[in-house]
Amino acid sequence: MKTSDFYYDLPEELIAQHPVEPRDRSRLLVYNRQQDKVEHKVFHDICDYLHSGDVLVVNNTKVLPARIYGTKEHTGGKIEFLLLKRLDLTHWEVILKPGRIAKVGAVFCFGDKLKAKVESIGQDGSRVVEFIYEGVFEQILQEIGEMPLPPYIHQKLADKARYNTIYSKVEGSAAAPTAGLHFTPQLMEKLKAKGVQVVEVLLHVGLGTFRPVKVEDVTNHHMHSEYFAVSAQSAQAINQAKAEGRRVVCVGTTSVRVLESACDSNGLLKECSGNTEIFIYPPYKFKVVDCLITNFHLPESTLIMLVSAFCSKEKVLEIYKTAVEQKYRFFSFGDAMFLC
Repeated sequence: MKTSDFYYDLPEELIAQHPVEPRDRSRLLVYNRQQDKVEHKVFHDICDYLHSGDVLVVNNTKVLPARIYGTKEHTGGKIEFLLLKRLDLTHWEVILKPGRIAKVGAVFCFGDKLKAKVESIGQDGSRVVEFIYEGVFEQILQEIGEMPLPPYIHQKLADKARYNTIYSKVEGSAAAPTAGLHFTPQLMEKLKAKGVQVVEVLLHVGLGTFRPVKVEDVTNHHMHSEYFAVSAQSAQAINQAKAEGRRVVCVGTTSVRVLESACDSNGLLKECSGNTEIFIYPPYKFKVVDCLITNFHLPESTLIMLVSAFCSKEKVLEIYKTAVEQKYRFFSFGDAMFLC
């Protein structure tokens, strides 16, 4: 299977540059797999498609304002850091630019509260740095950091909270699980009142999720690693739903990757945590997930491959063509799909 099999043509003007307000007024494309039927709705209409007893699985990760700007100690050379993964209390994996001034031993200053020393350089150009500071690291980031918006978004975000879901809790992501950005507190309460059970899992989203696959043969792609966790309570709720024939509806590809990583061959979940490199592409037999809420994804990305495994490559590309014709908004702040 070739990477080029997952290419589609997208006019640049359809790439969403800002979020819709309120969140649940984004458009929603609904595809019923059994009926092979497409409908065009608004996201708050998701209530009409979720039923009492459904389990709605959400990723409660929280995006840090992980893009910080500083200067090199003594020389004053400008530097930009993007924090990718916390390794321990003071050490992080980061990507930065320009790389030429960030050799091992280089020290960078970010205002008067934070410094970073480069300790090693990875094969991909990433760095492991030690942060030196007094106080609470997360509070310093809130003061000086910017949200790490994808490069195709050219406008700065006025409200940092808008690049997090309303149920975000556990800090650690370098990017948002964007399918969840469409939910409002009122919509969540309406779903719960209807009998939909909301279950939380965790996956800290890395930037590798959004990068196009660069190898010609999909099977040769090496998936990046991301930290995930499933609590005993969440595992029990999902297992019970499956045993009773109730639907498991994942909000976003990150939730899908958690469940498919954490289950055994029979689709049973247990309390667990760790790193996953699961790469889902056609053909793949899903063991837990019944329905998927997701955004529209980059051509030739691992995300569109996962969605193609859920439906079919041909059907997904047909849906994307329809979305382009109907002028849906694409990517992080774009519109959503419900595949059921």
